[in-house]
Amino acid sequence: MIDEKPKSSQRSSISLKKNIAANFAGSFWQALMGLIFIPLYIRYIGIESYGLIAIFATLQIIFGLLDAGLGNTLTREMARLSVLPNKEQETRNLVRTLETLYWGIAVLVGIAVVSLSSSIAHYWLKAGQLSPTTIEQSFLIMGFIMVFQMPIGFYSGGLMGLQKQVLLNVINVCMGTLRGAGAVFILWLVSPTIQAFLFWQFGISIINAFLFALFLWRSLPRSKNKAVFQTQLLRGIWRFTAGMSGISILAVILTQLDKIILSKLLSLDMFGYYSLASLVAMSLGRIFTPVFFSIYPRFTQLVSINDLDELKRLYHKSCQFIAVLILPVAVVIALFSYEVILLWTQNPITAEKTHLIVSIMICGTALNGLINPPYALQLAFGWTKLSVIKNIIAVIILVPLIIVLTLHYGSIGASSAWLILNIGYVVFEIPIMHSKVLRQEMWRWYWNDVSVPIIAGLSLAGLGRLLFNGTTSQSMMLLHLMVISVLTLGVTLVAVPTIRSIVYDQFLRIKLHF
Repeated sequence: MIDEKPKSSQRSSISLKKNIAANFAGSFWQALMGLIFIPLYIRYIGIESYGLIAIFATLQIIFGLLDAGLGNTLTREMARLSVLPNKEQETRNLVRTLETLYWGIAVLVGIAVVSLSSSIAHYWLKAGQLSPTTIEQSFLIMGFIMVFQMPIGFYSGGLMGLQKQVLLNVINVCMGTLRGAGAVFILWLVSPTIQAFLFWQFGISIINAFLFALFLWRSLPRSKNKAVFQTQLLRGIWRFTAGMSGISILAVILTQLDKIILSKLLSLDMFGYYSLASLVAMSLGRIFTPVFFSIYPRFTQLVSINDLDELKRLYHKSCQFIAVLILPVAVVIALFSYEVILLWTQNPITAEKTHLIVSIMICGTALNGLINPPYALQLAFGWTKLSVIKNIIAVIILVPLIIVLTLHYGSIGASSAWLILNIGYVVFEIPIMHSKVLRQEMWRWYWNDVSVPIIAGLSLAGLGRLLFNGTTSQSMMLLHLMVISVLTLGVTLVAVPTIRSIVYDQFLRIKLHF
């Protein structure tokens, strides 16, 4: 009995590391697919068609609000029930209940997109080369994709809650490769049109949704009785679900309003450039999101068994780990955005039109990444009220600001609003959260977890920017960026206390081994 807790803690630590590694591998691979294939998509179908794809992505996020927080609720409930005894039947019944509701919502979303296709094509978008008929056909296909794309997020949430991230990412890697590479072959060998691209996405979405459904049900604990729909199960989760729904609605308003406004005010090709810049900046999320999806279920389990000491240790370790992961990347891209876009697209016009937007937005995304562990901590305690209130205040203040900045400064103004939003989160949310959860930990978060790595990364990358000669060849440009990136990462690693201790321990082990 004496060794039971340490062994359990050790197993949990190993499981968490495996999940983080799996999430990183899956996220890295999907980012690599985008890095390789997005320039090819633009080459085959043009920047206007890519703008349509970006609008489709925005619609997915907006209509995703209708899931009413069910996906996030499933993640939390699977994590909670998995450490409680005799919950096998309740677990399976809960999945059946939420699954039924989710598919019903997905069908309604698909019908809504199909119904809006004509209005969007003829009255909203300012197309140049694409005809209204082509745009309308594209949105019709998008409606059918929506029906199968939405449940993918639901089933993924269930697998995350069960800590099946390895399985989840194996499927994601396979389907992501098939989705991206297959689309290129379709555009190359069959038809270089947006319709052909979307038809391929429709087929992949069907396969993807049913694969996730199959593996989630196979991963659930066995029970004697068949899983059934039970409305009474909704009574126990409705508060958390309602809170998550409120958070999601407000977050989408804050993060997608710029795209909605710009899709109306800008021509479709200019909106495509803005969307490309936004994609680069938001791709930073592929670095910190895997950590969030790994620590959130573990935080929930630690809260469920009231192990606050381990929770505190893991919380700061996660915060510093995310800082080391995202800050070196963010500061290098922010300071060298023109060079990064030029090396990626090989198009000076694209680099010129997007680099300043990338610099502003990636700073906002980096701050957003830093507050992910505090957000996961709030959800682990079932505390959604703070996020709802902060986002209500942000909507009241920032929505008019977004509109004014967008109308006066276009894409630059819209991107600035994203940065202002996340500065507000860092300044106001953290003190309020730590006044109730893990008290006495606020200043450790601000200094050790955030300020130290920011100062270290900015100092090195800023020096690299001052020494950079912009007239060098692309090969020398790439070499300079690689050297600056490695040095910035190294300085940040040494600066962060927790990571520094881990590196030092590994060094001592290697030294003793030899």
